[in-house]
Amino acid sequence: MAAPQVLCIGELLFDYLANQSGRSLNEVESWTPYPGGAPANVATALKKLGTSAAYIGCLGQDPDGETLTDLLKSLHVNLEGLQHHPKAPTRRVYVTRSLEGDRTFAGFGDVDTTAFADAFLDAAHLPEALFEQAQFLVLGTLGLAYPSSRAAMMRSLELAHQHQVTRFVDVNWRPVFWPQPEAAYPLIATMLAQADFIKLSDEEASLFFHSTDPQAVAAQYPQIKGVIVTAGEQGCRYCFGNVVGEFPAFAVDVIDTTGAGDSFVAGFLHQLCAQPNLNLTNADTVRQVIRYASAVGALTTTKPGAIAAQPTPANLDVFLAKY
Repeated sequence: MAAPQVLCIGELLFDYLANQSGRSLNEVESWTPYPGGAPANVATALKKLGTSAAYIGCLGQDPDGETLTDLLKSLHVNLEGLQHHPKAPTRRVYVTRSLEGDRTFAGFGDVDTTAFADAFLDAAHLPEALFEQAQFLVLGTLGLAYPSSRAAMMRSLELAHQHQVTRFVDVNWRPVFWPQPEAAYPLIATMLAQADFIKLSDEEASLFFHSTDPQAVAAQYPQIKGVIVTAGEQGCRYCFGNVVGEFPAFAVDVIDTTGAGDSFVAGFLHQLCAQPNLNLTNADTVRQVIRYASAVGALTTTKPGAIAAQPTPANLDVFLAKY
């Protein structure tokens, strides 16, 4: 297997999606499990697009963990950085859905958020060799909620800096994961100060930066090469140095928005990996990269689940030919 171009560190879990839309957690009658977790979603989407990727995280030694491991193996994701916890279970997240397909993370059943295996990712066992040849490191912020995984993520940033790996941070704000949500702000700010690219939703931009303008976000971090602010069906806005613009969302029949942002990230990074000499100071080039990433994200919303819905290059060729 080729050395992975993109390293994705963080959670891998089962999203239990409500079978009945438009209902609260207590009103849902049945659930369907789908593999998910933002960093893992990015890794699998990249592989489907044709870019080599590794997943780094921690699973439980339980049936859920075995199933997820087998899935990533079947998709040829590099698992040299996968750890297993002997006692902690693999995380399950219960997700309710609105009638429009938008999702809400509603909790973890009867297990405390701090007790799942992904919270125990061990910094001492990160495979440094993976960082020696990688081009990008992708991180969310959920692992910052727990001391062990927080240390591992900070160590991954150190290794990325040491080996000149470009760092992409997706804020991915999910307060239900945090034992003390107010503790998140300084920790997330510390991570963003080490990022080369930042992606965040318009809600996250408003919460953390009091603005949905990507230029306002970029202005706070002098090292930043690019900021993307996504807004679902409203499309996205972006800032890459002096290149500033927006791109409308593709009109699709939305079934489930879970993982759409992760697929967007994968589409963006796939373009950068496939064309390493891309000039992100050119407005037309940036627009084409964002267009492709938006298409990957849009197609992911047309089927339930995150990983199962991710498109192939053939799917994208057909889709983009219509636009």
